[in-house]
Amino acid sequence: MMSVTCSNLDFGRARLDFAACGCSSSVSTRNIGKGLLKKVNWRRRFLGCRRRVFSTKTPEAFLNGVAAGPPPALDLADEEKGLPSMSDMFEVVSEDLLQLNKNLQSIVGSENPVLMSAAEQIFEAGGKRMRPALVFLASRATAEIAGLKDLTKEHRRLAEIIEMIHTASLIHDDVIDESNMRRGKETVHQLYGTRVAVLAGDFMFAQSSWYLANLENLEVIKLISQVIKDFASGEIKQASSLFDCDVRLDEYLIKSYYKTASLIAASTKGSSIFSGVNSSISEKMYQYGKNLGLSFQVVDDILDFTQSAEQLGKPAGSDLAKGNLTAPVIFALEKETKLRDIIDSEFCEMGSLEEAIEIVKHSGGIYRARELAREMADLAVENLHCLPPSPFRLSLEQLVNYNLERIK
Repeated sequence: MMSVTCSNLDFGRARLDFAACGCSSSVSTRNIGKGLLKKVNWRRRFLGCRRRVFSTKTPEAFLNGVAAGPPPALDLADEEKGLPSMSDMFEVVSEDLLQLNKNLQSIVGSENPVLMSAAEQIFEAGGKRMRPALVFLASRATAEIAGLKDLTKEHRRLAEIIEMIHTASLIHDDVIDESNMRRGKETVHQLYGTRVAVLAGDFMFAQSSWYLANLENLEVIKLISQVIKDFASGEIKQASSLFDCDVRLDEYLIKSYYKTASLIAASTKGSSIFSGVNSSISEKMYQYGKNLGLSFQVVDDILDFTQSAEQLGKPAGSDLAKGNLTAPVIFALEKETKLRDIIDSEFCEMGSLEEAIEIVKHSGGIYRARELAREMADLAVENLHCLPPSPFRLSLEQLVNYNLERIK
C-alpha cells in the first residue's frame, strides 16, 4: 500500500517535525492576505455572533446523554452490513462499564442540578462509552503484565474522568459548531440555551480536573491536562482555516489529533501508567490510542459524505457546509479545480453544496481517505504487539477493525 501520510508526523509537545516527509516545519504564510479578508467571517463563526439563543425552560423543567493513480468510481449506496456490535467487543469489560454508568451521576455532582441535567442530556444520548471502555481494556491488558489481579481505584476513576472530559468537549463543540442535533437528539444548547451549555461544559471540565488532581499522579495529571489544552488548540486551528482550500494534509492530521486522538491516546497511556508497566509499553499504548483516534476521525469524516442524515444523527455534509475541510475534501481538491471555486464562494449559490458533495464522492477523495484510515489502523494494530495475547488485547484489535468496517 502506498503511504498517503507523513511517515514521521510527530505529535510531541516541543515541536511538530515534518522535514522527513518534505513538509515545511515553519508556519505557513501562504494565505495571510486571504485570512485578513476573511477575518470578520472567522470571528463571526468562531465567536458565535449570530442570533442569540435563550432558554424558555424553567429550572424545574431542566430536572424533569492513499493510493496513486485514478481510483475507480465508488458506489456509495452502501447496503447494511453485519458489523460486530460494540457491546460484543466490550463484553469483557461489561461489568466495569456498568459500574461506571452508576458512578457518573454522583461524580458529576448534585449541587448544581441545572448543569447536571444538561450534562445528562449527553450521557443519555446513546453514547457507546468507547473511551472509558478503552481505559478498562487497556488497564486490564497491561495489568496482566504487571501481575495485578484486578483494576485499581485509580483505573476506575480515570475512566470516569475521561468520559466527563469527552462529554464536556461535546457540549462545547455543539455550541461552537451551532449544531442542533447530536446522536439523533437535540443538543444541550438547543434545549437549554447557549449560556447553560457553556457553563455545563465548563463545570464538567472543572469537576474532572478536581478528580484528576486527587489521583496524585503527576505524570497522568500532566497527560490529561494537556488533552484539555489540545481541545482548545484544535478548535482554534479549525476556526482559523475555514473555507481554506490550501489546507494541507499534515495540518488536518494535527487538528484531528488535537480534537480527537489526543484524548484517546491519553486514555490508553494513562491506563498503562496506573498498571505500573514500563515506559516503553505505556508509550506503545499511547501510540495505539493516537493512531486509533486518527483512524476513527478519518472514518467519521468519510461517513459525513457517505451516510444519510438519519444514520449520522446530523445533516450529511455538515462539516463541508461550515467550511471545515476534511481528508476527503483535501484529496479531492488536488485534482478538482471546480471544487475549489465552489468552496471559495462559501456555497453562496443554490445547490452548490450538493454539487461539491458529489464532486468529492466521484473524484477519488473518499477512496484515498479510506487508504489513510487503513494506514492509521495498521499502525494501531502494530502498536499492540507489546501486549501478550488476551481477551482484552483481542478486543482492542477488534475495535480497530470495527472502525474500518464502517466504511466498507
